[in-house]
Amino acid sequence: MRKYRLMSPGPTPVPEKVLLKMADTIIHHRTPQFQAVLKDVNAKLKKVFQTENPVLIFSSSGTGAMEASVVNLLSKGDKAIVINGGKFGERFGEIGRAYGAEVIDCDVTWGNAADPAVVEKLLKDSPGVKAVYSTLCETSTGVVNDIKAIAKVVSATDAVLVVDAVSGLTADEFKPDEWGVDVVVSGSQKGLMLPPGLGFLSISGKAQKLVEGSDLPKYYFDLKAALKAHAKDDTPWTPGVSLINGLDTVLDILLAEGIDEVVQRHARLANVTREAVKAMGLELFSERPSNAVTAVKVPEGVDGAALVKKMRDEQGVTIAGGQAALKGKIFRIAHLGYMDEYDTISAIAGVEIVLNQLGFDVEFGKGVGKAEELLG
Repeated sequence: MRKYRLMSPGPTPVPEKVLLKMADTIIHHRTPQFQAVLKDVNAKLKKVFQTENPVLIFSSSGTGAMEASVVNLLSKGDKAIVINGGKFGERFGEIGRAYGAEVIDCDVTWGNAADPAVVEKLLKDSPGVKAVYSTLCETSTGVVNDIKAIAKVVSATDAVLVVDAVSGLTADEFKPDEWGVDVVVSGSQKGLMLPPGLGFLSISGKAQKLVEGSDLPKYYFDLKAALKAHAKDDTPWTPGVSLINGLDTVLDILLAEGIDEVVQRHARLANVTREAVKAMGLELFSERPSNAVTAVKVPEGVDGAALVKKMRDEQGVTIAGGQAALKGKIFRIAHLGYMDEYDTISAIAGVEIVLNQLGFDVEFGKGVGKAEELLG
């Protein structure tokens, strides 16, 4: 018998009480009973997102919410700056180009964070930019961007700031209203501790003005329809009833702990993971590491794909490899959502074992010992 531990940066483990809640008898979505659940969820989502803006729910992955943020804010030919420092920054650009927007890439070396001064220069050099798109945590590289500084730059212009917080929400410090973020998109399968299937989008009054003028094609992701339904604690289309029931329980768990405390818990596990891998003689990949996931360079002479595979198949610990140009060059250990100290220690122990099997000279217990020292 083997117990499997999910230590990837999404999907993440789901608490048992949430699984049980989702197994409840399903109710019809056009009833007062479900509307009462949705009303509670809408109010609690604002607290978790730390915003007074409406938080809309879509039955989609986070990419659906990303697409909604493009097709509702822009019109054909509109200029949009996309901070492109990883696979998910690239995705914003791909969506924009697919719908005929003029995408201005703010290219960032993978592993580095975006420079707010470069964003500021692009805004000055490109009059009429409607929106700036960024990630909070660029999951593919383990980098957290300085959204507070970027928001300060964008807020001084007519452009709106859209932030992909799919993996960063509840893990990294993020105060959208306080910092001046206009649109936040997220998904259910990361820090919100649910299975995949829900996308979220919060939207400011400034951004809603762009929605009124957008001429890009849209139907399912039409924010006008979503906002109209949201005002009545309803949804325009059939919602993910069971997932939303589970979400109701998740939000209670997060709010009982406190959002600042949840972020601190992620920071603690992230620091333990980073210090443990360094104690093993490994090098971090990210210049500005996120609390959601730690990206580690695969040591020379080690097969990165084999490392990830052996961790999953032989150690029972699912971590993630690198994507695109980073494939085989990094591995990523998450400390996101429903994970605790012993999950982290298990992952570190598994990495020590597999690295030794693959010929890397690491003393058993170096990483685990460092983790235990920091957690003790």
